[in-house]
Amino acid sequence: MKKIVSILLLGVAIFNFVFTRPALADAAAGGTIFNANCASCHAGGRNLVQANKSLSKADLEKYEMHSIEAITNQVTKGKNAMPAFKGRLSDAQIQDVAAYVLSKADAGW
Repeated sequence: MKKIVSILLLGVAIFNFVFTRPALADAAAGGTIFNANCASCHAGGRNLVQANKSLSKADLEKYEMHSIEAITNQVTKGKNAMPAFKGRLSDAQIQDVAAYVLSKADAGW
């Protein structure tokens, strides 16, 4: 009986993993979205409003923003001078932008 329950639970776990995992973000698509919506303030990873808070890897790490989740939250909700993009961009587009920012920051812009 324990084997049957274990196998059933394993099957449910595998099903959930396969069918409910989020789609992978597309950094290339994120670049296009970034250039159309973000580059006016963040060209080349800079920050034209607050120069000390750039999109460099060092600054992202310093301000605990070096993750898809943190960047997604910032882009979605906005903060201080940065506007919220929820409603202007889809969740998938915001994920793509976050992936793009991380990839560019890790590469040194």
